[in-house]
Amino acid sequence: MAHPFAVTDADFDEKVLQSDMPVLVDFWADWCMPCKMIAPIVEELSEEYDGKLGFAKLDVDSSPGTAVTYGVRSIPTLLIFKEGQPVGQIVGAVPKGALKKQIDSALG
Repeated sequence: MAHPFAVTDADFDEKVLQSDMPVLVDFWADWCMPCKMIAPIVEELSEEYDGKLGFAKLDVDSSPGTAVTYGVRSIPTLLIFKEGQPVGQIVGAVPKGALKKQIDSALG
């Protein structure tokens, strides 16, 4: 079973931008309540999209550089990367259906 994996500023290029498959990156922080609300949904989706989409979590407190690079101003922000480029963005704790719609659109 797939689970979201942790990424940092140091390994973001290798694990996300150079990935063979698209990757959804969850920009989050431990103190962020909406981030905690959306975490179980991200976990479920990582299992549903296993083999089609990778799922990563980036703690903006310990790795702020990547968040700045991609203009992440509020969390949770989820960015979908395909072939090293952001192709989808979700801001805030949104329902699972809305996330799936964005993911399917980005993968399509």
